[in-house]
Amino acid sequence: MLKPVIMSVDDEPVVLKAVGRDLHAHYQRDYQILEVGSAVEALEMVLKLKQRNTPIALFLVDQRMPEMSGTEFLARAVRFYPEAKKVLLTAYADTEAAIESINAIGLDFYLLKPWDPPEEKLYPLLDDLLSDWVAAMRIPFDGIRVVGALWSTNSHNTKDFLTRNQIPYQWLDIEKDRDAKVLVESVEGGEEKLPLVFFPDGSVLVQPESRELADKVGLKTEATNPFYDLIIVGGGPAGLGAAVYSGSEGLKTLMIEGEAVGGQAGTSSRIENYLGFPNGISGSELARRATTQAKKFGVEILTAQQVVKVEIEDPYRLVTLSDGSQLSCHALLIATGVNTRQLEQPGVEGLFGKGVYYGASLAEAMAYKDQEVFIVGGANSAGQAALFFARYAKKVTILSRSTSLSRSMSAYLVKQIADVDNIEVVDQTEVDQVTGTDRLESISFINKKTGETKTREAAALFVFIGAVPRSDLVENVVERDRVGFILTGQDLVDDGKRPKGWKPKRDPFFLETSVPGIFAAGDVRHGSVKRVATAVGEGAVAVKLIHQHLRTV
Repeated sequence: MLKPVIMSVDDEPVVLKAVGRDLHAHYQRDYQILEVGSAVEALEMVLKLKQRNTPIALFLVDQRMPEMSGTEFLARAVRFYPEAKKVLLTAYADTEAAIESINAIGLDFYLLKPWDPPEEKLYPLLDDLLSDWVAAMRIPFDGIRVVGALWSTNSHNTKDFLTRNQIPYQWLDIEKDRDAKVLVESVEGGEEKLPLVFFPDGSVLVQPESRELADKVGLKTEATNPFYDLIIVGGGPAGLGAAVYSGSEGLKTLMIEGEAVGGQAGTSSRIENYLGFPNGISGSELARRATTQAKKFGVEILTAQQVVKVEIEDPYRLVTLSDGSQLSCHALLIATGVNTRQLEQPGVEGLFGKGVYYGASLAEAMAYKDQEVFIVGGANSAGQAALFFARYAKKVTILSRSTSLSRSMSAYLVKQIADVDNIEVVDQTEVDQVTGTDRLESISFINKKTGETKTREAAALFVFIGAVPRSDLVENVVERDRVGFILTGQDLVDDGKRPKGWKPKRDPFFLETSVPGIFAAGDVRHGSVKRVATAVGEGAVAVKLIHQHLRTV
């Protein structure tokens, strides 16, 4: 933690130097001593210190300054540091003003000039004040702070990006936290463009895009080289599995992830049926370990970069990124996974990020403590989310279209859900509409069997209703099924005929697409088993097949 600050402010250089000399002599071991020659400059410094989250323990301010009086300065400064101790340096004629300021701004003491000797007239007084300040102080958070509004889509996106990329931060809600309002006031126009992201170095990002945020927190967003043996698009379990095996076998490998390494699996609060973890493991922890493993083998990982286009220039495969840069490779693996299918019922679209969320959105869990939340869906991802949110929410209601969760959810999850008192399961039910102005207020849902409709107040709705493949980047490049999943292997061979334009004198490999050298693995692939272990396995198998392909290039 940075040392707390003692700030002295005086427009007379001789006096300022004398104050600084005495403060340094007695307090420099435990405090930063800042000497400022004008009230205006001092206020600017106060704002910068606030943005850095640097504590100020004490202001020692001259009353008679030309730009503003010491009392006026303190009245402004304490808006940002209300806990700081306040001492005025006064002449005899200023005594009445000093006494008045005790009531007006909560002045702690006024000190007549001169204060010699400091051992008798300065240090005992300041020692008492600083002792009181230390006893009451809270250790400030020494990291990234995000100031925003709970019902702001942009604020949600920023929190979600940091959470999924495992970047620690402190959330400050402008509607609840006094310190949040003060921080916003320190940035010109800040209240109009939430969220604001404050960094320990004093810099501030205003309503940042993911790429800007990624660059600032130190995530890699630009490739080191123009060419790679293998480029993996997607950083979920399949992409990570491929990256680990590719790197360990010496292939020059780049993995590109548009949001956060771990993919949808990375948002799972606990995966309990993954081999080797009898007590379960969170998706984010599994992703962190796999990322560390891949980097150990020399794999390069880009984050907050989207692949927007794939092209073929034999014998190479080309990818164009969202920033316009282009990279080439011998082999390309598409492991982009899926997006959660969106609800199309009335009211949903306008409330995304304002109480309606797709996926687990673990960043929002604490925001709904002791409130009622709903989960739509009946597969494993919905069950894992329900168990996680039940730790915080007053009640979790699962709305499932199926007659029973056991039809699409693993037995261990069904059993755990049944044992949790604050989880209710409503079968054969689908959402009819949601309502709310600036945030979600209620949900109406209809029983498919009886036709009965119920409306309940709700703080949040988390949606898990199926998957849409993220395969637009290879549209018109490789063959896909009617809903967009990528066809591979024998699914491309029709009555003994290989796909159109296929040149090799062999059938496509198991995970190979209709274009030689472009492979697909994980949930984006037609016919894949939607399980983490299967995706990791497909990633590993893809590398074996890529080696076979590279021997023919």
